[in-house]
Amino acid sequence: MARKFLYVVAGLIVLAIAAAFAYRLFGIDLMRRYMTPSVAFEAKPALRGDAYAARRMWLARPDIANSPALWVPEGQQAADGGGAVFFIHPTSYLASDHWNAPLDDREANDRAALFLRGQASAFNAAGQVWAPRYRQAAFGAFLTTRKDAEQALALAYRDVAAAFDTFLAANPDRPIILAGHSQGGLHLTRLLRERVAGTPLAKRIVAAYVIGWPVSRDTDLAALGLPECTRADQTGCLLSWQSFAEPADASLILDTFDATTGFDGRSRKGTAMVCTNPLTGTANGSAPASANLGTLFPSNDLTSAMLEAGRVPARCDGRGLLMIGEGPDVGSYVLPGNNYHVYDVSLFWGNVRADAARRLAAFGK
Repeated sequence: MARKFLYVVAGLIVLAIAAAFAYRLFGIDLMRRYMTPSVAFEAKPALRGDAYAARRMWLARPDIANSPALWVPEGQQAADGGGAVFFIHPTSYLASDHWNAPLDDREANDRAALFLRGQASAFNAAGQVWAPRYRQAAFGAFLTTRKDAEQALALAYRDVAAAFDTFLAANPDRPIILAGHSQGGLHLTRLLRERVAGTPLAKRIVAAYVIGWPVSRDTDLAALGLPECTRADQTGCLLSWQSFAEPADASLILDTFDATTGFDGRSRKGTAMVCTNPLTGTANGSAPASANLGTLFPSNDLTSAMLEAGRVPARCDGRGLLMIGEGPDVGSYVLPGNNYHVYDVSLFWGNVRADAARRLAAFGK
């Protein structure tokens, strides 16, 4: 299964199946009931200090043969552009028997490898891609406010932070690109707060791509230690977007966002989210489909994908959601409300690739 490039689930297959179908058939209450683990959170010891020295702890790193992050569509090539990319994959653990995925869960690891083909691959021309396995929080952790969920996310982050230490030790001099999608984006915001903001490391960051996870301009951005990217060639900055086709119903996202507290302790209610237009690499704004350098579309047998330019426009709305017009037919995993979360990267694969290369080229100038 891991060798089959099912690119249409190159975001959250967990969300695509569980949320799209369960939500439509049963509603959010029943989804919470059946997808949230009923067991108590089980504390796990920290991994050994040298755990991430082993290749088996990584889905992708430079010395792994056939790394899924090295996949490219026809006409493209992976190349070492001189940077080092730390990529945190989204949720791939669908089961509800644990709050955290076991590191040896084959299905979760196979799905995660698929995600790297459709997401992390966009960065493989900018530099060497590193993507750790980690004891990710289960999908159900995002459906509840129980303490167990908070503990599960904290455990997952602890693994990510340990992997980051190994990544930094192996890359003492290269410019760094940080990227994560969904749960990976959430962990990236904590990594930025605790390991980057206010440290010398911040000067080595080419850009941080917090994709598919909301970042409040007013209550979150300052704590992350990087400003919002406002220019296409800006470095040392943060990009973020969440994709919706029109007409969009983002009430599930906005209601949850508005009920939370920002990193500065203030309510996020009514605040605008960081919205980078991936077609321009700038904050807010609008761009026509002609500016899109390539969206991934699958082959009939789902073993590969074609990169097609000029198919998807993008504009940021007032709250900071990325609107993509009617939305392309890229698969059946569009979430309720015309939410294209699963396709946040693949819709703009060509532009994300160009964006990372452009910022890397501008770094240090």
